[in-house]
Amino acid sequence: MSIRARLDAGEPWPLGAMAREGGVNIAVFSEAATQIDLCLFDGDQETRLPLPARTGDIWHGFLPGGGPGLRYGLRAHGPYDPGRGQRFNPHKLLIDPAARRLDGPVVWDKALFGFDPDHPERDLSFSIRDSAAFVPKAVVEADPATRALRSPPDPGRLLIYEAHVKGLTRTHPQVAPEARGTFDGVAGSAVIAHLKHMGVTALELLPVWAFADEPHLPPLGLTNYWGYNPVCLTAPHAAYGPPDSFRRMIDCLHGADIAVILDVVLNHSGEGDEYGPTLSFRGLDNAAYYRLDPTDPRRYLNDSACGNTLRMEHPQVLRLAMDALRYWVGVMGVDGFRFDLAVTPARHKGAFDPSGPFLSAIAQDPLLSRALVIAEPWDVGPGGYQAGRFPKSWMEWNDLARDGLRRFWLANGRSGDLAAVLAGCAARYAPSGRGPRAGVSYISAHDGFTLADMVSYGHRHNNANGESNRDGSAIELSANHGVEGPTNDLAIRSLRDRQRRNLLACLLLSLGVPMIRGGDELGQTQQGNNNVYCQDNPLNWLDWGGADANFAAFAARAGALRARLPQLGRASFLNGFPDAKGKRDVVWLRPDGGEMSPADWDALPRLLAMRLTGAEKASDLLVLINGQPHEQSFRLPPGPAWTIALRSAGDDAPAAAGSSLVVPEMSLVALTS
Repeated sequence: MSIRARLDAGEPWPLGAMAREGGVNIAVFSEAATQIDLCLFDGDQETRLPLPARTGDIWHGFLPGGGPGLRYGLRAHGPYDPGRGQRFNPHKLLIDPAARRLDGPVVWDKALFGFDPDHPERDLSFSIRDSAAFVPKAVVEADPATRALRSPPDPGRLLIYEAHVKGLTRTHPQVAPEARGTFDGVAGSAVIAHLKHMGVTALELLPVWAFADEPHLPPLGLTNYWGYNPVCLTAPHAAYGPPDSFRRMIDCLHGADIAVILDVVLNHSGEGDEYGPTLSFRGLDNAAYYRLDPTDPRRYLNDSACGNTLRMEHPQVLRLAMDALRYWVGVMGVDGFRFDLAVTPARHKGAFDPSGPFLSAIAQDPLLSRALVIAEPWDVGPGGYQAGRFPKSWMEWNDLARDGLRRFWLANGRSGDLAAVLAGCAARYAPSGRGPRAGVSYISAHDGFTLADMVSYGHRHNNANGESNRDGSAIELSANHGVEGPTNDLAIRSLRDRQRRNLLACLLLSLGVPMIRGGDELGQTQQGNNNVYCQDNPLNWLDWGGADANFAAFAARAGALRARLPQLGRASFLNGFPDAKGKRDVVWLRPDGGEMSPADWDALPRLLAMRLTGAEKASDLLVLINGQPHEQSFRLPPGPAWTIALRSAGDDAPAAAGSSLVVPEMSLVALTS
């Protein structure tokens, strides 16, 4: 195809570089730039073409003869005046924030900075070094067809599995070596078979949008492994595979009836604070894309604790984000999103606003309003803890469940608090008219201890991260049970294993939407490191060869048990009152079989039995919980015959139960009728 080295006017929509009949249309937002250059690359040879037209604040042009495979970048001209919030520097090649594909990673070099990092005035200086050799080039993609709308997943049967593309597949012996660490590896039959065996109905992937390392990591031999550092909202991370591989992965997972949720970052970008690199947004229009300190526009508001905050209330920044989310649903096929630090994009005029631009834009969108949307309902800014305050259509990470389960089993918590978690945390979600499905309950996630580590370590061990063990949370509700880390003491190892089972069983037998951290079912340890964001090594890669087969089998049985009990996925909270047939949805019982009275919750702080009534022809569930250091006999409710379905101590093979049952110390038993 012949390409003319000039641009026609083109159109201001859509944003990005799009293949059209006869060429490529390019549209870029910048309200303060004086010129935007489209930079074409043939190998290392660069051709710069100023965009010839401007409609409002959208710069645009049309490249006759261009098409899929065209490699390009952007350069922006304008004032370099950090004190006034502007940092234009045409010596820096910029990533198109709406690119659909990048040809590689950011390669760290001082040329990436818009200033001279060795200059005494730092970001007030100006760099004339060209950065093109170190910046990935965007690649024009053929425009795939929009997918047919898929029915949203039933939240009542969700079991979410949080995983990392590379970590899930890097060491899997049944994944082809060339597919390990990629979308193709996740799409493999062995991985999907494991997810199905665990009862997983939704796979939540850690960030797959193109991301960069923080500048301090490469000199330490570390990387930003997790990916919470985006440089482009629509291009998949190049190391994981191209867009068509992502779409194939989606098709394979959907074919197995597994939904896909993306963990996405719209609170900050990978450009860091005022001392960070100029990779994209900063160079295109710093004051438009970012929230700046109104008293000192040289500085950034930092509600994300990652150096900057995207200005989501700006119409064009919001447009970029909404276009990206629609693309990932409508073209790439995902079923929903988990929004990292979701309070940050939901801020308006500095404060969290449930009716603000970001949340309102999603609510009114005919495509995104059908998607699963999950909030991490906090950030580090003023008034940043907003759990329970997101709109009714949203789900939220439920830290009350995480802390309540850990506190009961690992920190001598009380049965009343555990009961609140088992019942779905009504005190948090009911006041706003929401049900238990509003909460995504979990005991562990990518940040923090793994399940194995939370029963083996009393404090963090993060020296490998290069920050003298200062990073990561200093507070973990964990217990080492007598020895810090690995031990040959069989009694301690047995107790730790029982505690893992207690925690996982309570999670999967509670109301709400459960999420398990990928690798917990295999017994994965991170050696006490609770912040492995920078560890691209076996600390993060799932150890399929060293998997704890017994615990994995227990996890699969617990998942299967949940799937048989639709009352655990109910839309409304429990009330305990008799229905028209005299049945009560829940009864809380003492070990002697009597119903718990208000005084009993104080008198029996470590004992609890919960009976959940099933629907017509469905099983009832009875969970007996003994948090004491000695065994406890429980009298079983009369009526139906009870069968042991799961127990955390000893053999948990199904077995008939009599009129009473002895529950060993620090353990639980689940029975069905």
